[in-house]
Amino acid sequence: MMAPHFIGNEEPSLKVTDSCSAQGDQLLFVCDFSPPRSADTETLERARGLDTDYICVAYNPGRAVRVDSAMLASSIKQVANVEVIFNLATRDMNKLAIQSHLLGAQLLGLENVMVIQGDPFTEKDLAQLKDVGDYTPTALIRAMNTMNEGTDFRGAKLRAPTDFCVGGSIDLNRGIESEAFLTYQKVLSGAHFFLAQPVFSTAEVTKFYEVYQAIAGAELVQPVFFGVQVLAKDGIIFSNVPQHIRADLDSGKEGTDIALELLQSFLDFGLKRVYLVPPILRGGVRDYEAAQEVLATARSW
Repeated sequence: MMAPHFIGNEEPSLKVTDSCSAQGDQLLFVCDFSPPRSADTETLERARGLDTDYICVAYNPGRAVRVDSAMLASSIKQVANVEVIFNLATRDMNKLAIQSHLLGAQLLGLENVMVIQGDPFTEKDLAQLKDVGDYTPTALIRAMNTMNEGTDFRGAKLRAPTDFCVGGSIDLNRGIESEAFLTYQKVLSGAHFFLAQPVFSTAEVTKFYEVYQAIAGAELVQPVFFGVQVLAKDGIIFSNVPQHIRADLDSGKEGTDIALELLQSFLDFGLKRVYLVPPILRGGVRDYEAAQEVLATARSW
């Protein structure tokens, strides 16, 4: 069966799992990144300024019209010379559209993809568009592994198999037991790595791994990048932030200092894979300078 062929001078992305295998004692960072609301090339300069191992391009955050995550990831890889992951939501494309989209991403040399469901549409949204949902995230992970074996959703053979490194999401804010069960289902479907939404205590991590092992009957061996969010006093927060951290932020403590303290606790615990979430300011603007401050300090440890 013929191997994938990439256009131009594109090379396939370095797979997340390969980076984890070669990591050693080094910190490994994935940094969250939002696509712009226009074809704004300045966005590429913001990506260039991040000293991260991977940039993970979000998929239509806020359910807003934004640059396609895979196309932006390809541009970032070319211009900023940094490895990339692109998010892909199951919410608003049917099976034909999603698998065609994935073939296009493969043509661009993109191999790391993060499968998410996407923020649910509101009633106002649904008055203007449809929620498709042909796949659940777990089913799409399974379908992508089938594509890696050379078969599309109809059971027809592809001209060449894909070679995706497929990520799944974890959100402990939705309940550790239910997320551990969903994680196990995603592992059974072929997930290669996971990104976890921000956590604020290693106790949550310990509990998650214990519950997962009880459900699966084995340890979770797939690499997990646990989230650290750089908070901003007037920013948007999607996680359940402990009251003492909110109090520190309200009293004037810098969000970068809070993030670095949390990151140090991760390191002391033995967690060396981090999903860094830059501050999200009102209006959806991201403070990548604050994220870079955290990255630069952590790199110096």
